[in-house]
Amino acid sequence: MQRYHVTATGRSLNYLPEYVAADRGFFAEEGLTVTASVPRPWDLVLDDLRGGRADAALGGIWVPSMYLGRSTRFVPFAQIANRAPLALVGREDTATFSWQAMRGRTVLMKGSNGASVGLYMKMVLREEGVDPATVNYIQDLDGAMLSELFLGGMGDYLIIDYPGALKLAAGGGCRIVQAFPISGGDIPWSVYYAPEGADISQQAAFCRGLGKAMTWIRDTDPDDYADFLAATFPNLPLDILLRVTRDYVSCGMWTSPRINPDGYARWQSGIAQGHLVQAPIAYDELNDPRPTEAL
Repeated sequence: MQRYHVTATGRSLNYLPEYVAADRGFFAEEGLTVTASVPRPWDLVLDDLRGGRADAALGGIWVPSMYLGRSTRFVPFAQIANRAPLALVGREDTATFSWQAMRGRTVLMKGSNGASVGLYMKMVLREEGVDPATVNYIQDLDGAMLSELFLGGMGDYLIIDYPGALKLAAGGGCRIVQAFPISGGDIPWSVYYAPEGADISQQAAFCRGLGKAMTWIRDTDPDDYADFLAATFPNLPLDILLRVTRDYVSCGMWTSPRINPDGYARWQSGIAQGHLVQAPIAYDELNDPRPTEAL
């Protein structure tokens, strides 16, 4: 068995296929013993890669995008999440929500764990015909703090992770007005990337195991592995875990380890509009498709 270590920017339900692949033996079937760690702060994943302490990092593709041609070359080779696992929470009824009415309103969104949330929200606003400059943002704080302040009356909208939004809405006083896994379209939200020159055969084995897990999740009722979900995510109520898992399956969160070309092109536009890159980066210029060619 070959050891394969993943350094991740978080631990999340949208990463479920990795956890299932390790638990159900799908990685082992490919000759890998996969381990994972979540360093704090999150950007230590880059030090883990550079120092040889990890074989791959799991996080946003915006990181290797902005590093391309500027510093260390990090190469995305697989995708785990094909949708943004976020929700927009408001105070009005969902049926009365209007993107156009967001002009002049204030959105709370965390900025303490990377740029993805802000990039995504502003991209969606543009797609809906709203100039992001007409919306106010509070985004340089921790997500838990912002949730508490939103419930206390700060701002008009809060964007947080979808499971957390369901938990917040269940407590009353707010509603989910946009569930982005369902309404937000395809996007390679979370990918695996490695330093240039990494072992392609190991990456391919990892991708095969990940693909088996995605197929298993799509074919298996979450009730059949409810105990595993509860043990893996003890901070979330089981009913929310089951609902979110079903929602993620039905909306296409876990489609394939291959990085989605159409979603990639869309996300590159958002990354460029956020000024992290000068222009959208072509698919083959950034990504290595070889580890997923056989899938």
